[in-house]
Amino acid sequence: MRTIQIKITEADAAKYQLSDKEEILFAELLAKINLEYARIVLKEANQIAQHNGLLSLTMEEINAEINATRQDAKNNS
Repeated sequence: MRTIQIKITEADAAKYQLSDKEEILFAELLAKINLEYARIVLKEANQIAQHNGLLSLTMEEINAEINATRQDAKNNS
């Protein structure tokens, strides 16, 4: 196994919930970074949905949109 050393700011350590322990496996670090990016993307998607009036759709309306999109895809292929 290879060991590397990375320096990060206190703010980034807090953002990625890194403890003061001396070592962390790369897979664990990657999972923490991916989780933070997923939070960012989810927040952006929520803002886009709100901006486009999609947050007020009922499940029936959502399913109708999905079915219409699937039908369009079938007709165009």
